[in-house]
Amino acid sequence: MPVKRLSPVWRTVVAFAIAASSTGCILTSDLPDPALDVPRGYKFSGSAQPDRATPSLDWWRGFRSRELTQLMEEAQAVNLDIAAASSRIRQADAQARITGAALLPSVSGGGQETYSRNSGSSSSGLTNSGREIVTYSSSLSASYELDFWGKNRDAALSAEETATASRFDRDTVALTTLAAVGNAYFQVLAAQDRIKTAERNIASAQRILDAIQSRLSTGTGTDLDLAQQQSVLANQRAAVPLLRQTLQQNSNALALLVARPPASIRINGGSLNAISSPRVTAGLPSDLLTQRPDIRRQEARLAAATANVGSARAQFFPTIQLTGSGGYQSAALASLFQPNAAFFNLVGGLTQPIFDGGRIRGNFNLTQAQQDELLQTYRKTVVSAFTDVENALVAIRQTTERLRLLREVLTASRRAFELSEQQLRAGTADIVTVLNTQLTLFQAEDALSQAQLSRFLAIISLYQALGGGWEPNMERPVNAL
Repeated sequence: MPVKRLSPVWRTVVAFAIAASSTGCILTSDLPDPALDVPRGYKFSGSAQPDRATPSLDWWRGFRSRELTQLMEEAQAVNLDIAAASSRIRQADAQARITGAALLPSVSGGGQETYSRNSGSSSSGLTNSGREIVTYSSSLSASYELDFWGKNRDAALSAEETATASRFDRDTVALTTLAAVGNAYFQVLAAQDRIKTAERNIASAQRILDAIQSRLSTGTGTDLDLAQQQSVLANQRAAVPLLRQTLQQNSNALALLVARPPASIRINGGSLNAISSPRVTAGLPSDLLTQRPDIRRQEARLAAATANVGSARAQFFPTIQLTGSGGYQSAALASLFQPNAAFFNLVGGLTQPIFDGGRIRGNFNLTQAQQDELLQTYRKTVVSAFTDVENALVAIRQTTERLRLLREVLTASRRAFELSEQQLRAGTADIVTVLNTQLTLFQAEDALSQAQLSRFLAIISLYQALGGGWEPNMERPVNAL
């Protein structure tokens, strides 16, 4: 059987295929080295050998609050920000399929019936009836761009990495949402504690006022003493509306986080004293590189930008397009699929950019600058993560110490106030001493409630800083190809 010679088009295609096989490794873009300075441990971890344990997925259960757990689980299921982030995942997956379609041939089929009639006029002026022609055709066509230089492959890889980043973005939103639920819930409990404290203080101030009025009626008190105590009582009462406002606003914030109108949610709350204080292990700084979803998101975005650089570089090289079509064409429908009615054509095209006013070069420089920007953003995200953990650790340590000291202050202040009240009723106390001791007690009680809140908020901040509440071994998007 004689060997057919390749046409010039196909010889060119083969030549470029050989060239591509020898240059493919040159066009491969690798992720740039972020040159991170990862410390061996945290400054305020309090342990020479940090534990590698990471926060559990349901870290909020450590607070031993059934209502908080219910709010956390409801927020995970219905929060609107999380739902919007999930929609962005579907968008990114769809875009990855759209971009990846360029790696596969484009195939289309069609059928056509053509009816035409020739003119009946001739150059001699004679007129005839003209000829009517009916043509039937059925065809299948295909087009494929040979991705020798990896332009389409890198573009598809960039889209896949963007889809991966969208998944980490969703986890970042979820982590932020859960932290917001915990913060708002503890704000509610703190406001309830402070309201109860204010009500006790009002009752205490009223007792002192009654005692001063009794002394005034017997002639041992003065109008100045009475006015001063009335001022103390009024100040305590004036603090309650602001505390109730804080309580309601945080209840409304919880309603928003669980996608419900404020009127349809009821927060029972309770007291911060009933909340357990879980022990949070910071682990090793290097764990953050896989634990924090925002770091993983920036890493995926950097990978997408790197793939875009490779795709932009490939635009400097020729584009090789293969197209072909074939089918049947006949003047009679009955003989449309006969062998002699078959036709086909094959075309190989090559396009080499020569002058485009710097568009390709500018696009390449743009992708390089975007890659560098995301590299710096990635580095900042990692450094910020270390800072977040350190800040949370020092906040836990210092708020714990402050809480211990404030308990001592409260014990002493309560004892001093009780003694001054007893002396006041016995008629031996100086009114100035009574006023000072009760104000000191009131301030110590309120400061203790705020310190308790600060410690719980610091614990939540540490959970958030460590990336607790999501699964690091997340599945990547499935390649549509």
